[in-house]
Amino acid sequence: MESRLTELEIKVAFQDDLLETLNLAVARQQRQIDLLQEQLQALYQQMRSGGAGGPDNSPQHEIPPHY
Repeated sequence: MESRLTELEIKVAFQDDLLETLNLAVARQQRQIDLLQEQLQALYQQMRSGGAGGPDNSPQHEIPPHY
């Protein structure tokens, strides 16, 4: 009975460690998602405003008339 209790305590300790690791990974991924959403919103706003001042508006990046 004693060994079984010890074995269960070890499993719980490993599960607690795994849970903490997974929580940290999820938190890191959420921060990345938040940053990517901010960047996407900024790009969307830049696109909607015409992207004035950007290098993609130069004549060399325009599609030729025969396309």
